[in-house]
Amino acid sequence: MSFPDGFLWGGSTSAYQSEGASEEDGKGKSVQDVKEPPEGTARFDICSDFYHHYKEDIALMAEMGFKEYRFSIAWTRILPNGTGNINPKGIKFYQNVIDECHKYGIEPIITMFHFDLPEALEEKGGWLRRASVDEFVNYARVLFNYFGNSVKYWLTINEQNMLTMQGSIIGTGAVEDEDEDVCLKKTYQKNHHMLMAQARVMKMCHTNFPDCKIGPAPNISLVYPVTCKPDDVLAAQDFNAIRNWLYLDAAVKGIYNPIVWSYLKKHNALPEMENGDLEEMKEAKPDFIAFNYYNTCCVASWKDANELEPQSLMQGIRGMYRVVSNPYLPKTAFGWEIDPEGFRATLREIYSRYHLPMMVTENGLGAEDVLENDGRIHDTYRIQYLRDHIVQMDKAISEGCEVMGYSPWSAIDLISTHEGFRKRYGFIYVDRDDVKIGSMKRYRKDSFYWYKKVIASNGADLK
Repeated sequence: MSFPDGFLWGGSTSAYQSEGASEEDGKGKSVQDVKEPPEGTARFDICSDFYHHYKEDIALMAEMGFKEYRFSIAWTRILPNGTGNINPKGIKFYQNVIDECHKYGIEPIITMFHFDLPEALEEKGGWLRRASVDEFVNYARVLFNYFGNSVKYWLTINEQNMLTMQGSIIGTGAVEDEDEDVCLKKTYQKNHHMLMAQARVMKMCHTNFPDCKIGPAPNISLVYPVTCKPDDVLAAQDFNAIRNWLYLDAAVKGIYNPIVWSYLKKHNALPEMENGDLEEMKEAKPDFIAFNYYNTCCVASWKDANELEPQSLMQGIRGMYRVVSNPYLPKTAFGWEIDPEGFRATLREIYSRYHLPMMVTENGLGAEDVLENDGRIHDTYRIQYLRDHIVQMDKAISEGCEVMGYSPWSAIDLISTHEGFRKRYGFIYVDRDDVKIGSMKRYRKDSFYWYKKVIASNGADLK
């Protein structure tokens, strides 16, 4: 195995999916607190109750040997209304979490924004308003001022591409309009404001805290053509641009991807900009690329489509591409294709395009884990999934890719954005489900003990 010394093994969570305590200690409401969850799934008010169990949970992460813990800060726990007065109890909570990590030698990696825009800002128009840029920059300034001397690694916006392309599913204020081109323009206007906010925050970090490192955190996975027909290859290039490269071209190079720019221009959907926006984007440089990976995607040209479905950026765009099933890949119980080799291919493609160190901030398998009578959870399927992906990551490193760390989703069980508590990802089982809160007791899964060996051996022992 070729994992470098100091490789950051760890795990990830997000605030709105794990913390709970949604109305405690001055926290304001986010869009996740007010949205109606899918039928039969839990709300985000209690979650895994990390807010009250953080010491126990971080101790378990330390027992696994975590070198880092990637978590997000809830904007509304710091600024209950998104702007205005700072909540001292929120500051105290996150300082306690950071201190608890340092107590065990765990590097905290903080995501500033993970799908939980303050509801007070969403009611004003959310990211569609130019004011949202300053609101995010102000929030980031508060985080830097309080935690910039104790946190080295920062992530700006989690999965901005998913926020843009799947806002209605995530619950982050999807744009609705009868006119598809108007809807498209509003969607990418919001995206432009996020790009501007990210650029300003990266620049602010480097100016005020030069010892800190900062980067974007999109969800990146390669798109395959379903055949080698030129039309299918072009379709894959189109979706790769819209799904992946738009966000990293902007974050790393400060430019709009030309394929996406052409598409938006064709549909009169180019975002409105202020003078100097593109120059600001070019001035901001990330120190690394963080990205989440679960599965690849396969597309075909629309030319061979028998039926035209409604336009959906994730499922297809008329005249460009349509998403199809990959016949060569197995799927999880929740229908997600499993593609470890695609993980390696994605790592190689990102590094070839941008030549920056990479940090894998999510990768994992969701399943309906069963707590046995003896208190054991035999999640061999998760071990196999992670083993196969780590093997491919190692191969990518041996081929010249620079990878800093690996943070599987998730460190502990938490509420899935789409499937509630029945879809579990964690190394640590939490005794609750979508209906009953349960004891909230923590249990070590088989994957807990396996990952402990992986970390102790720096990736050499994957048995």
